[in-house]
Formats: sequence, structure tokens, C-alpha cells
Amino acid sequence: MRTLYILLFALFILPSFDSSAQTLDGNPYDPTKDPDIDMFMASWMESMPHHTHGSLIERDILTRGDPLKPPRRGAVLEYVKRFTHGTLYAHSTTAPTTLKDEQEAYYIISGAGTVSGGGKTYDLFGGVCFLVPENLEFTMTNTGDEPLTMYIVCEPVKPGFTPRTDIFVRNEQEVPFNSGVGHWSYQEKDLLVSSYGFSTLHAVITLTLDPMTIGHPHFHVRGCEEVWTTISGMNIAWLGKEIRMQPPGTAYMIPQDGKTNHSNINESKTEQVKMLYFAVRADIQK
Repeated sequence: MRTLYILLFALFILPSFDSSAQTLDGNPYDPTKDPDIDMFMASWMESMPHHTHGSLIERDILTRGDPLKPPRRGAVLEYVKRFTHGTLYAHSTTAPTTLKDEQEAYYIISGAGTVSGGGKTYDLFGGVCFLVPENLEFTMTNTGDEPLTMYIVCEPVKPGFTPRTDIFVRNEQEVPFNSGVGHWSYQEKDLLVSSYGFSTLHAVITLTLDPMTIGHPHFHVRGCEEVWTTISGMNIAWLGKEIRMQPPGTAYMIPQDGKTNHSNINESKTEQVKMLYFAVRADIQK
């Protein structure tokens, strides 16, 4: 019932207070016209494992496909090459790997370890985010007794791009919150942005949503590849004219049709929702 009140507020009260807000589609839900939002959502727990980097186990979350009409569930990415969940088991080390024609951004969820490359070694633990550039050999080691778990975003490298010569690392705990709260309620930490060495990606950030709050509903157009993944808490994903429970490990991409709104809702009275966000903004980047 609380969720219903929130949705009614956004649909009917918002336009009267903010004339600049996007107008939400007021037509009745029609499954023959509205997107099947379940095709735009997926969880790594529903995917088969595969080995990369020698001993790293990856499970697909979102894969290449069609951002308007996915050929299968989660096959929605047009610009990013893959978005996966990774696991490196206790006391194991990846094979020395050099990326070609791509770069990888990592966000560590849990565990302890190190990443080495370019003659330097960095500690890994929950909340560390790092970028591995093209042409740099690197390894990861799990130094603990528990699995080292992570999310991985792989971007293609554009022709003529000059990559970094080192691994770029950010500790979420040392990154200040963005000075402005985004879309009503999101509290944002900009972990990796394009100026730090991305070729295709616009940003990788984390956001928190306080109890009993909602993000500003809005839509996107073709070229805005925006993905939201629940890290902790229970998010309610609002896509178009439907809502879905979004537990940790589940991600969605917003349909880029210029009419399917999206928002996130935290219905809990006591717990924050934390999310990982990444985006390509080909709609605004030149």
C-alpha cells in the first residue's frame, strides 16, 4: 500500500509542482505496445559460470543485444561489451592478463585481495573500484579465506584512444558524496568517470537511497545505456507502468524508447538501499 501511495504521488502531484519534468505516459498499460520489462532485467544467479583470466569465475548479468527489443532476457547492451559478476576463490591468483581492444572496470563487493600491474600492487576489499586499461598486464590474488567477489564492466576501446599506463584505483570510503542529491533522493559517489581513463563509459558510481524514499521518475532516449544494480537492501524497480522487486545481484537497463520511465523505491522503514550504476551517454557525448 505504501508503494501505491508513492506511485500515485509521482504520477499526479509531481507534474503540478515541476513544469519542467518529463511528462509520463498516461495511456493504459498495453502489453502489445509497452516493453516487457522482465527482458531488461537479469541476475547473475540465473547464469552459468565461465572462466576468464585463468581462475576468475564470471556469471553474466547483462550481455550484448538490442536495447529496444532484447532477443533474450538481459541481452540489452549496445555499447558496453559485458556486465558480469566475478568470483575469485580463496588463495587463488588469476593468470597474467593483458586486455586488447577493451578495458575493464571492477567494483569489489566482498573479500580481500590484491591487484597488481605496472610494477604496483593495490589492496582489494569491499568498496574498492578500479580501472584496468588496455595493454597493461595485470593479475588479481585472493589473499583471504573467503571468496573475493566483484562486479565487472567491460568497455570497448575506440579507434585512436590512448589508454592509461597504470591501474586507477578508488576506495569508496575515501570518495566524498556528490555535493548535489540526484533525482530527488539519490546520494551519489562518483567512483570512476570518463576523465579517469574511460574510452566508452561515462561513469561508474554508487548510490544510496534512504528508507521510505523514491527517485525522480524520468525516461531516456537512444544512446543512453544506463544500468542499475542492487548491491544491498531490497530495491523496488519502477519501469514504465510496472514495478518489480530487485534483490541484490539483479540489474536492469532502462529501455531507450523515450517514453518508458524508470525510478527506484526504498520501501523499508529502517534500511538503506545501495546500488551500483554505470552508463554510456552516447546521446550527449561527441
